[in-house]
Amino acid sequence: MNILITGGTGFIGSALCSRLLDAQHHLVVLSRHPETLQSPVQGIGSLADLTDEMIFDAVINLAGEPIVEKRWSDGQKQRILRSRLDTTQELIAYFARIAPKPRVFISGSAIGYYGTGRTNEPIDETGIGDDSFSSQICRQWETLALQAQPLGIRTCLLRTGIVLGNGGALGKMLGPFKLGAGGRMGDGTQWMSWIHINDLIGIILHCIEHDSIEGPVNGTSPHPVTNQQFTEALGKVLNRPTFFSMPGVVIKLLMGQMGEELLLKGKKILPKKIQAAGYAFVYENLEQALADVV
Repeated sequence: MNILITGGTGFIGSALCSRLLDAQHHLVVLSRHPETLQSPVQGIGSLADLTDEMIFDAVINLAGEPIVEKRWSDGQKQRILRSRLDTTQELIAYFARIAPKPRVFISGSAIGYYGTGRTNEPIDETGIGDDSFSSQICRQWETLALQAQPLGIRTCLLRTGIVLGNGGALGKMLGPFKLGAGGRMGDGTQWMSWIHINDLIGIILHCIEHDSIEGPVNGTSPHPVTNQQFTEALGKVLNRPTFFSMPGVVIKLLMGQMGEELLLKGKKILPKKIQAAGYAFVYENLEQALADVV
């Protein structure tokens, strides 16, 4: 297939490109630094660089400012939002003017869509959001992406959880844990809906290959855990103690709204739609997934 990817040089995008190249697909990657991309990947700096001869079977939209890199000042919130909306809007405009159109559009989102309210009830793709910043971002991003549907393009909204791989959130955790200074955050009862990066890529490929899948798709493992359980599992895999903890008040003081929404809150998200579509997870068990990564 011919596949266009935005955000192809990020944590998830790089792993996705590697898997797609292994399967002999042809990739065009939109990047702010296309000169850094190496053959056989074709790098472009703008959608305007695409010629009429370039016809894509699938478009995967992963572009966006990392949400956990910096404290959420008003300016940072705008950067996070605009980095997602602007690229997605450019893609919708591109879809409107080309023919033939891609068969499928997979646009990134996150389980932040479901908001921050505390609950132990499992939530599938029918769940609703709230007024939190993370939920608002996802709702606006998804609303824009869904404009591809009236153009005749099957659209999937990939609501990604905490991705375990060589980088990302786990990469930030490993240092303290390896030193024996890791521990739970807050009271440890908040849910962590995680997924191994190989399964997330597997879900993307499953969405491409199965025409029956559309709309929101949760990119999470079938077995979410609490922060306390995640802490214990990571300590066990690393053979390190996990006595230390970071009180919620300290997290709020150091990281503000970002820490409160992303680290101290969490919901029990289940991947009901992708399982119903026949996807079989490789890593359902957290310890197994962590052992593979670390």
